[in-house]
Amino acid sequence: MKFAVQLYSVRDHIKDGNDMLDVLGKVKEIGFDGVEFAGFFGLSADTLRARCEELGLTVVGCHMGLDDFTPEKLDETLAYGKALGAMYLGVGGAPHSTYEEAKNTGVVLGAASVKAKEMGMDTYYHNHTEEFTDLKDGKNAMDIISGEGCGLELDTYWSFCAGIDNPEYLKANKDKIILVHLKDGVNRKPTALGEGENDLMNVKTGVTEIGLEWVILENDDPVPTGLEDITRSYKWLKKNF
Repeated sequence: MKFAVQLYSVRDHIKDGNDMLDVLGKVKEIGFDGVEFAGFFGLSADTLRARCEELGLTVVGCHMGLDDFTPEKLDETLAYGKALGAMYLGVGGAPHSTYEEAKNTGVVLGAASVKAKEMGMDTYYHNHTEEFTDLKDGKNAMDIISGEGCGLELDTYWSFCAGIDNPEYLKANKDKIILVHLKDGVNRKPTALGEGENDLMNVKTGVTEIGLEWVILENDDPVPTGLEDITRSYKWLKKNF
């Protein structure tokens, strides 16, 4: 199993492109195998790819906006992702509160997935808690969005907060889930791994059973800084995963 980090977790250290290049080095020093981007800070795909290759970091994914996957922008988005060497391109959230919104989000990402696969990539949707609320005919936003052909990135803390049995959900949706966010927290406030209430060892069981290669660390509210927080989480990962 390989470990990546969602760079939103260290956003407090990144104000410009130079900071981004520096933080990538620090992420590698901590021990991570890969990264998931959440913004590029004006850097070209070639520049970021060269830095990641220099460090030995795999570009596992990228969180972008749903607009980036619309027909008007899709070719540009896919070209950037291909040049970056990304495995997957996705969104960290998109309209999903009604059946119609979830359907549209799925249609956009599903159509983008067809073209992405032709270029050796795929698209995915990352959940929060609300996506597990039934919207129509017993289906929730996750069902509706993924039903249009895109993959899922299961955020295992927000699913835990929604009352989802993570191992069972992983097994039931193994053909849809391509990435997992490993996250902990207390009372819906994220924490470093092992400092919250999420049943992380059960998540490990589910991830192992479906054979996922990558798990991605994320903390929306790192304490006291992003780098210090993900360092604690990485130590927990190495000890327990």
